[in-house]
Amino acid sequence: MEFFRIHRTIPFMRHALVLNAISLITFLAAVFFILTRGFHLSIEFTGGTVMEVSYAQTVQLENVRGTVSKLGYTDFQVANFGTSRDVMIRLPVAQGQTSATQSESVMQALKAADASVELRRVEFVGPQVGEELLHNGLMALLVVVLGIMVYLGFRFEWKFAVAGVIANLHDVVIILGFFAFFQWEFSLAVLAGVLAVLGYSVNESVVIMDRIRENFRKYRKADTKEVINSAITQTISRTIITHGSTTMMVLAMLFFGGPTLHYFALALVIGIWFGIYSSVFVAAALAMWLGIKREDMVKPVKKDDDVEIA
Repeated sequence: MEFFRIHRTIPFMRHALVLNAISLITFLAAVFFILTRGFHLSIEFTGGTVMEVSYAQTVQLENVRGTVSKLGYTDFQVANFGTSRDVMIRLPVAQGQTSATQSESVMQALKAADASVELRRVEFVGPQVGEELLHNGLMALLVVVLGIMVYLGFRFEWKFAVAGVIANLHDVVIILGFFAFFQWEFSLAVLAGVLAVLGYSVNESVVIMDRIRENFRKYRKADTKEVINSAITQTISRTIITHGSTTMMVLAMLFFGGPTLHYFALALVIGIWFGIYSSVFVAAALAMWLGIKREDMVKPVKKDDDVEIA
């Protein structure tokens, strides 16, 4: 399905060197901020106090968040669990305070706002749990990257596999760089968003690579740069439809999903748009620099040996 068709091939690869240089600078800047500033980890990674409270009737989570924020907390989570009357509150570790003192001060503030609130459970989640979650998340990321490389290597060619993995890692590092630079809260939801971007980005790369392979068969006299340019131009309509509709959905989560989905949606927005860029100007360009050619994508047909006649 196409909204429009571009009849003239756009020379995307004409500026590939300059754009790859910009990508490299952006990538190195992201790595620099990750190493120097680190991440603002949520209590899922650092540990903290978990409170479960119950109200006599449905309670607005925004009111609960407002009450907790007045106590000086900035990094906390408030969400329903079970029913709309049950609320889970996650508080970060506070210097000089125990879980008991934290929960007591929060309950006093909540009771002042609504006397019907009852404390059901208080639990301290130690940093050991956070380290385990972080380790499992990084292992999941590693498995995804290796799986992508194996898939691209089998489906296409090793040059495309290397280019595709570098492009996908480029997207991941850029997202992490944004979170490190602005010190946005990095939670398990954000990590899930990063993994989702990996799959989304490789899908865009596969579409372009598949069209490049088709064009190598179709345009036998065209050089590699012309084949790549035509492949990207031919997929523009599909890219606009797919990424446009996805972006609208993600922006809806960003603006109307509340604090719980805010940073998850933010990671997806950054990843989607950088995924488009990396598929065109990183993956395709790197494959071109690695020397991808028609013989790599279209295997020659073997002819039967001539039979000698005695």
